[in-house]
Amino acid sequence: MRRILGLPLKREQLWGLMFIAPWLAGFLIFYLVPMAASFLFSFMDFNLIQPENNRFVGLKNWVRALSEDPQVLASIGRILQYTLISLPISFGFSLVVAILLNNRLLLGTKLFRVLFYLPTMVPLVSTVLIWNGVLNEHVGWINLSIKHLTGLEVTGVDGIRWLANTRLIYISYTMIGLWGCGNTILIFLAGLQGIPTELYEAALIDGANGPRRLFAITIPMMTPVLFYNLITGIVGLMQYFLIPFVINQGSGFPNGMTNFPMVYFYRQSFSYFNMGYGAVIAWLIFALGLFFTLVLFGTSNRWVYYAGGKD
Repeated sequence: MRRILGLPLKREQLWGLMFIAPWLAGFLIFYLVPMAASFLFSFMDFNLIQPENNRFVGLKNWVRALSEDPQVLASIGRILQYTLISLPISFGFSLVVAILLNNRLLLGTKLFRVLFYLPTMVPLVSTVLIWNGVLNEHVGWINLSIKHLTGLEVTGVDGIRWLANTRLIYISYTMIGLWGCGNTILIFLAGLQGIPTELYEAALIDGANGPRRLFAITIPMMTPVLFYNLITGIVGLMQYFLIPFVINQGSGFPNGMTNFPMVYFYRQSFSYFNMGYGAVIAWLIFALGLFFTLVLFGTSNRWVYYAGGKD
């Protein structure tokens, strides 16, 4: 016990291993083993309902996903399109709110910080159901508000159908997502509070105006936080599932626009019980998220600024 791989261990190292052992065991049992099992299933015709028919099929599932099933690439294209719409809007909104909450001249900043974070405490399913009513074309608050403010007839079947119009569906989902931006706002706010005030004071002496200070000081100093939020945001969007599933039960409505990779994975695995094929889709989702993560890490030296330098 005093030696591992022939190296003597100090008491502190031994205690460190003991404390981390439960996490390692959990990671092994709940992550590595299921990942290895799903990779094995991807080479099988695997069905939990009829286990007697399970058999090894080689690369058949992979060939089907990459060259024979157009829905796979189509679903990836949809999530990329949604990412290009949702991510800039949610990031811009969160950063603007964080900058406002960091302003010392704003009264009640502590109250506003709590109010902006509170929606994240509401279960996401409940939030989606609430927004499903808010965006309803007949009695939704948004359509009724537009009608009362402008006098335009925007309710009913001929009105604004936020969740049934292919041109508005991604904007609608982005609006729902903004409801849960509290965590992102909090991280941005922490990053803003870590910027030395001396930089702003020096910029004021040099005569820099607000926009100049924003783009010359705030944004560059915030790039590590932007980098972190960008990675977590992209990885999260690659696994985008709950909102389209709750709103339309994963049907892809309207016109297949919400048939994202995770939705398609769920349908194949748990509606059609094609577990082997679903495992392939899951690994493609993982590969897609890993690709964007590696690209961001590979390019971070060009745009991420670390005040203390980077080893």
